[in-house]
Amino acid sequence: MTRVNPPPGPSISIADMEARTARFNTLKGSDLCFMDQRIPGHEREMINLCGLGVTENESDPDLAPKLGNAHGFAHGFAKCDPGCGAALHWHETEEIFMPLDGKWSIYWRDTEEEREVILEANDTVSVPIGIYRGFKNVSDKPATLLFIVGGPDTGKVHWHPSVIEAARETGLSVDDNGLLVEIE
Repeated sequence: MTRVNPPPGPSISIADMEARTARFNTLKGSDLCFMDQRIPGHEREMINLCGLGVTENESDPDLAPKLGNAHGFAHGFAKCDPGCGAALHWHETEEIFMPLDGKWSIYWRDTEEEREVILEANDTVSVPIGIYRGFKNVSDKPATLLFIVGGPDTGKVHWHPSVIEAARETGLSVDDNGLLVEIE
């Protein structure tokens, strides 16, 4: 039997790979990516690594994807102080959460009842399509949560009616295209 060597793979330089690398300690995000971020308890810094599909504030240069657009998913981090996180929302695709540190409540609406699972560093949960979900840092110090929104079209965020009302009171809403707008 003659051994056949596979053809060589594509080549990429160290410089080209460095251009495709995001260094966590230098990442800068935005505190106004979504309309819920002015609601007390939902303040957070959002860092967009790959894909722009779920961002409501596409005009903020700090939300440009650090690694460029991705095909089939959006990926990033939420950095939150204790007691803060995202309000109830749903996506047209699955969403995965994995804490990098701290302790996090991943909560969801089951008809009229709110339920939760508590995650610690490296625990991972996948939330199904169409389920109103949110997350909150339940640690006693700032912490970081990794998120991945999957699917070929990540779509925009669908907010729970109570979140839309509370966001309007802070002067924020989204237009028909799901983009952030200031209201008077």
